[in-house]
Amino acid sequence: MDLSRLDRRIIFLLMGLAIAIPMLFNVTLPVNVEKDTLAVYDKIEMIEESEYVMVSFDFEASSFPEMRPLAVAILNHLFERNIKVIGLALFSEGTALGFTTISDIAEKHGKKYGIDYIYLGFRPQYISAILGMGESIARVFPEDYLKKQWQEYPLFSGLENYDNAGLVISVSDGSLPIHWAEYANARYGVEIGVACAAVMVTAFKPYFNSGQLIGPVAGVKGAAEYEKLLGRQGAAQRRLFTQSSAHILIIVLVLGANLAAYMRRKR
Repeated sequence: MDLSRLDRRIIFLLMGLAIAIPMLFNVTLPVNVEKDTLAVYDKIEMIEESEYVMVSFDFEASSFPEMRPLAVAILNHLFERNIKVIGLALFSEGTALGFTTISDIAEKHGKKYGIDYIYLGFRPQYISAILGMGESIARVFPEDYLKKQWQEYPLFSGLENYDNAGLVISVSDGSLPIHWAEYANARYGVEIGVACAAVMVTAFKPYFNSGQLIGPVAGVKGAAEYEKLLGRQGAAQRRLFTQSSAHILIIVLVLGANLAAYMRRKR
């Protein structure tokens, strides 16, 4: 069989099997925690229970399979430490997904809406929203996602702007963390943690090196590392096996196709 001319339908079938079969087995691969993941974990460990942490769900629905394990790991850590969480979204598609995710994880920890967390919802024009929250969060989000006056919740009534937030975490599949760094960190000094898609890490490197961003917790591997730090075996550690089998198949196909093409030219 000439792998360089392999029918694409066979490739799709092999990829489907490489993803589906590992999902039938509860196999977890060994994970070494990288310093970038540890940086976000350590920062949350330093936050006092009286402080707020803002979690911005800055992703689209197409990347939810990669973003959810990251968001779940971060939220598990925040709720385990009894930190007050403020959820929001700067991408419209992430709004409902963010609310569902934060509600599910809060319920598992026995946390109540309006007492342990609130969800502000979505605002368009993300640069304006990021800058506006530096002056007044209530001015940008006068109501929460449930159309209620969130300032009426006593434990959140003192929330004015970034001065009250110990950390902002952007769970992102795109370039939003750069805007958080340039408009929230640079202008208002609030620290920004990042949980992002693995392909975006190199774009943020200068910001991590300058200290304007913390992290990142990157991709499924980063989520698996975070689960290990929390002592939890979650979806990311199981998904890491599936992802690895798909990557191995791609490597085998690329090497096989190139070798087959080389041998054909030699004849």
